[in-house]
Amino acid sequence: MSGPAYWGIAGYPIAHSLTPRLFTLVGEKLGIDAQCIFVEADSMSEFEANIEQLEGDLWLSCTAPLKHSPQARLGVSGPEGVNAINQLKRVDGKWAGISTDGVGFVAACRHIGIEPNGSTLRMRGGGSAARAIAAAWAAEGGRIIPSEGRRALLSGPWDEAIIDDGEADLAIDLDATAGGGDSVDLRAKQQVSISYGEGATSDEFAVIMVAAQHLEAWKLLFASEQAGELPSLTEVLKQL
Repeated sequence: MSGPAYWGIAGYPIAHSLTPRLFTLVGEKLGIDAQCIFVEADSMSEFEANIEQLEGDLWLSCTAPLKHSPQARLGVSGPEGVNAINQLKRVDGKWAGISTDGVGFVAACRHIGIEPNGSTLRMRGGGSAARAIAAAWAAEGGRIIPSEGRRALLSGPWDEAIIDDGEADLAIDLDATAGGGDSVDLRAKQQVSISYGEGATSDEFAVIMVAAQHLEAWKLLFASEQAGELPSLTEVLKQL
């Protein structure tokens, strides 16, 4: 298949992002090439201004603070309860988008040997990533213990998975600052982070997750017709 004119990352901060490298690695495997771009924008107005001169098709991963705005401004709908997207595709001027935060988190957990079904996740935060993870974790049969953070985890399709307290198999602080910010210690057998900065290595959970959710984006949005040809998560991590 032919690729887009451009692919890359949008949001702020993004200088540390591995996404352009991931686009190149997966694209090479599928025989697809495009110009890598960093679209630095801390608002949807700045995002639209920065891509105005980019002609042709465009594939982008989005990070904060752009995960909510595309729904209204670009007419792209997020999953029920999550109400946010983190992957965008423009083809012939028309936009499509999906959220891969949740499915990427689940895939990363399985990569490190944690099966969501029957496991309990203690989670701090209530933003778009938290909602996406809660939805995916609950869909896989996992339980969730919300922990107080900047925002509460609101009601959603994960409600039946919520428990008040107990022993957690895994914990994650989704209020940690982007770019490798420190997490609050949460009570669990194991704690992971999805925040990474410059110099992050491929054995860090945050890097595993960004690679996993990127592969899901290719599978579900960017090149679904070539899903069977995608490299494995292990292969991608070895090349990072």
